[in-house]
Amino acid sequence: MSQTRQSGIFDRSADRKSAVTTLTRDYPAGHAIPLHFHDRDQLVYASRGVMTVRTRDGTWVVPPHRAVWIPAEIPHTITMSGLVEMRTIYLKPRLAKGLPRDCCVINVSTLLKELMLHACTVRTLKKTVKSQVHLAAVILHQLEAVQTIPLQLPHLSDPRLVRIAEILMNDPGDCRTLAQLCRVTGTGKRSVERLFQQEVGMTFGRWRQQLRLMRGMQLLAEGEKVTHAALESGYSTPSAFISMFRKALGITPSSYFR
Repeated sequence: MSQTRQSGIFDRSADRKSAVTTLTRDYPAGHAIPLHFHDRDQLVYASRGVMTVRTRDGTWVVPPHRAVWIPAEIPHTITMSGLVEMRTIYLKPRLAKGLPRDCCVINVSTLLKELMLHACTVRTLKKTVKSQVHLAAVILHQLEAVQTIPLQLPHLSDPRLVRIAEILMNDPGDCRTLAQLCRVTGTGKRSVERLFQQEVGMTFGRWRQQLRLMRGMQLLAEGEKVTHAALESGYSTPSAFISMFRKALGITPSSYFR
């Protein structure tokens, strides 16, 4: 049963007994799931398309064959770029002990992918069915060894940083330097550089690179060519975008989305 409160819709699990349940959904491009939260931890997997997950603390881009970890009771929205095939594993809180209590994007190995897809055909892993108990145990074992990947854009709270962030989020291709942006917003450059480090633990340049990478991935998922995605994301040439993409994910955009 779902109920609404100030922090979003409470999507309560209908199955209160099973330790692991699943959900299979396909969504059209542009579909948005409004602010909601669960009473369970969840692993949301994109077998096709790109999902953008937003919480109060940050934005996470979930490309194909990656998953986002969302602990219980964290309000979030999910927006689809391109046709999305979403497969979700719900776990009783803190059952996956190796994963943090904050959101993160993780690599999904071939084995974990197949385990998740198989679990989604079962829907509920029951304690009374030995094969399902074993399946849940192997999934949990695989989650202990997952690697996180840097596809997060931390949200900013200082009003001076928010003004700059809003300009760039509205147009990631804006090529003005930090000094130029500071003049527009009436903020000192040194103050902004210091505040970025203090608030999100990264430089302004790194934050901007993350924003551009995420925007490029969304465009590619929507079917845009690499050249268009590169220019719209703020890169002067496709080769510069491809180099950044390979550095972040270890593969070229064309190979990744193929």
